[in-house]
This record gives sequence, structure tokens and C-alpha cells, in this order.
Amino acid sequence: MKDVGEIKTTHLFDMVVDLHPRQDMGEGPRGRRVHFGSAGGTFEGPRLRGDVLPGGGDWAVFRPDGVMVLDVRLTLRTHDGQLLYMTYGGRWVTPPHLRADLAEPAKRHQVDPESYYFHTNPLFETGAHQYTWLNDIVCVGTGYVVEGGVAYKVSAIV
Repeated sequence: MKDVGEIKTTHLFDMVVDLHPRQDMGEGPRGRRVHFGSAGGTFEGPRLRGDVLPGGGDWAVFRPDGVMVLDVRLTLRTHDGQLLYMTYGGRWVTPPHLRADLAEPAKRHQVDPESYYFHTNPLFETGAHQYTWLNDIVCVGTGYVVEGGVAYKVSAIV
């Protein structure tokens, strides 16, 4: 086996996504399907910043074991008016004793993010010339709950 070294990352941006109330589609063949619609938000980092546009969201599945499987699609608009398509999957693993608090909108942002596993794998698509470098990178993100939505620290794998 070749030694290719450790995975290295660099900070891409921090993002807050404001969410509409969840839409529960009920139990399906893979688990309970829930839609968390994006109501907007912001992102900011060393090389790009802007707004999360309304209309995207997370078409999540809660598996029978309580793990949430993410399926997120968002449109970002940069500070200079360019559009970026951002997608990511991921896993949000919550210990059983925290599930009731995380399901409660008034309490969920008070739960310590160190007490759950919430990670994503963002990818981007754009035709905006100054941002085409995003088309060729793989990212990792760490999520946590904030009042009214979720937030992420997103890093590019270098």
C-alpha cells in the first residue's frame, strides 16, 4: 500500500442556513422522509461570501436507528452576483438521550455540538468563470444547530 499522507484541508467558508418548519412525509421504505426547506442564510470565507437563496433544502431520511441521512441541495449567490449549486450528503448521528431536545425547536440550538456527530461532503457546480475552481474540489463540513436553522464549517480537501 502506498503512503499518500494524511488528508489535509483548508477553510472554505462558514455557512448558516435558515430553515422553514419541517415537512414530515411519513415512513417510507427507507425510513421517515422529512423536508427541511431553506428560507435563506449567509456564507463567508477567505475566497467567497454571499447568501444562501430560499428554495433549496434537505430531503432527509431518518433511519429506524435514529440516524439522519442528509440529501441537501442549495443555491448560493456570491457577493458579486454569481450563482453556485451546492449539494451534499452526510450523516447526523444523535445519541438517543438527546433526540427529544434536538426535536424541540426551542431547545435544539442549546445542545452541545460536541455531543453528536454531524458531518457532510459538499460538492459544487457553477459556470461562473471566477468560481470554476469549485467544480473540481471535494469538501467536508461539520454541522451544528443554531436558532432557526443549521450552520456549517466547510473545508476544502487540498
